Amino acid sequence: MPSLCLMLVTLAVSASPSKEELPPMPPPPAGMHVLEPEEKKQLLGSAAGEEPGEPEEANEEVESESAELEEMRALEGASLDPGAKPNAAVLQSLRRLGLANPLRLRMLDALEEPTFREDDTPEELALITDLQNFDVAQIQDRYDIPLDMQPLVAQYIHFFQGPGRKWFRKWVSRSTRFLPVMQPILEQKGLPRDTVYLAMIESGFSANAYSWAHAAGPWQFISSTGKMYGLRQDFWVDERRDPVKATHAAAAYLKQLYSELGHWYLAWAGYNTGGGRVRRMMDRHGTSDFWALSQEKGFAKETQHYVPKLIAAAMIAKNPSAFGFRDDEFEYEPPLEFDEVKLVDATDLDVLARAAGVSVKDVQELNPELRRWCTPPASEKQPYMLRLPKGSGEPFAKNFKQLSPSERLVFRIHKIRRGDTLSKIAVEYGTAAEAILQFNKLKSARTLRVNAELAIPVPASRGASAVLERKVAQARRSGVTVLRPEEEIPAGTPRAPVATGPIKTEVINGRTRVTYGVQDGDSLWAIAQRFNVSVDDLRRWNELPRSKRGLKIGTVIEVWPGNAPAPQVQERSGTVVASTQPAKPASSASKVHTLAAGETLWSVAQRYGVTVEDIQRWNNIKDHRNIPAGKQLVVAAP
Repeated sequence: MPSLCLMLVTLAVSASPSKEELPPMPPPPAGMHVLEPEEKKQLLGSAAGEEPGEPEEANEEVESESAELEEMRALEGASLDPGAKPNAAVLQSLRRLGLANPLRLRMLDALEEPTFREDDTPEELALITDLQNFDVAQIQDRYDIPLDMQPLVAQYIHFFQGPGRKWFRKWVSRSTRFLPVMQPILEQKGLPRDTVYLAMIESGFSANAYSWAHAAGPWQFISSTGKMYGLRQDFWVDERRDPVKATHAAAAYLKQLYSELGHWYLAWAGYNTGGGRVRRMMDRHGTSDFWALSQEKGFAKETQHYVPKLIAAAMIAKNPSAFGFRDDEFEYEPPLEFDEVKLVDATDLDVLARAAGVSVKDVQELNPELRRWCTPPASEKQPYMLRLPKGSGEPFAKNFKQLSPSERLVFRIHKIRRGDTLSKIAVEYGTAAEAILQFNKLKSARTLRVNAELAIPVPASRGASAVLERKVAQARRSGVTVLRPEEEIPAGTPRAPVATGPIKTEVINGRTRVTYGVQDGDSLWAIAQRFNVSVDDLRRWNELPRSKRGLKIGTVIEVWPGNAPAPQVQERSGTVVASTQPAKPASSASKVHTLAAGETLWSVAQRYGVTVEDIQRWNNIKDHRNIPAGKQLVVAAP
């Protein structure tokens, strides 16, 4: 192929021209396979899907013409021998040339070999048994991230092979769902495709992962960082959980860290601990070697382990058999594929699923960012893009248009006011408490927080009662439980300190002693208030040091109320409760209570130290749900 050789030499010694300036290529030799357009599109990666005229981002791997020449030389051997299958180094070099690099495009046109397709994988590695003496350089060409076999890397490989094996199997099984979506995004942004394994060690590729640090989604963004990189978080959605949107944000963040810190190891460490901390460590110790920095004080243990953990995960995930994993250990998930449909209003997920002919679970799995049982408000100008299972978009569009108003629910946003209860809100909007709980992804609600918001499903028309009944039945099947109105605590009700637990009263040498078991929520102050004693007395009686502020649940303490009357002990729903105040003689004034707006029988009963059943019996109340404000209630035994 003299013409091809001449072309390569010409390209090597001249500045890279644009694609339009290159001379026309000669026809391929006889017998050479010519790539079909779809094959070439796969090889070019996500660049094939970019808008015409959109400028390509500079590839950070190639910084000078000399580096480009080195890549060209790596390809030269394969170019001269079209019949030879290129090795992994050649494929790696081709990738590093960049998606829109003229030389890469030119080489593709010249080679036209199916062996250069991106989905061509290197030969399987032999089993690696001696990690201590293993030369990682033997497999570096299979990865586009740097690899080092440090002691911690070997330890993490052993961990994933042993104690962490069951988790690693899940991660690899789940990876096949997300790699085809995430890797093209990373490559498009100029990041190594194997950076995707950062999501593996962050979340195990789980959209629902949520950490103690309040980080969410597959890339584990905390709220502030997610907002900084454009991830919407509000009443309706949390885009940190969306695998596509979060990958775009993570790519932008990692690219910025790499630009600031100069090495992928440092960028990964910065993703874990913050780029500012990494930069200060570099300045303080005068080095950009991550392995050296990780030995110094300043990095948390998690950060020291972060890079070796990522390397180990990537090494095994791409070559599991080489590290002792059998293929039958994995249950590979199908790739994430979907249709997108435009919605111009908040819509019930159940209605959407039925129109598409799929399950609600399918819709939720494809749209993990949704925080409610409905899509967020939208409009013609700003529609909401909902994902549906592949192939269901077209039938959905047809069926959704045919739905009548009686088959739909509309939504109102209710800001919780002082005195609100779930049953009261349901009556106010003409809906069902079960539907409110399900649409807000709540299993139950004894108390509501003032100023919090709820999405309230409301029938779209008078004839839509059937759809509401169906929603109630669905909520009950999913485990939603609604409390009786008398059990609800109105929003904003002050929680007086109540010490509850098994109480035994004894008289010893003429003095009363109460044995009390500490329960959840107790404090010394609360118990002292309950029994009308001082905190100092409680400490003295139970030999509690002043440094001991908390009480362990289940601890039994002694209380000597002295001359104060013994606490009244009642049993409510199987729990022994000591009354808040000492018993007082009932006067005519204290026997009657005027019901205020927002009060319930439960709150009145708590106030007067009686039961709801007592109040109902004394006032001949049959239906406790419809008691008007202003009604006078007898709150003491006649």
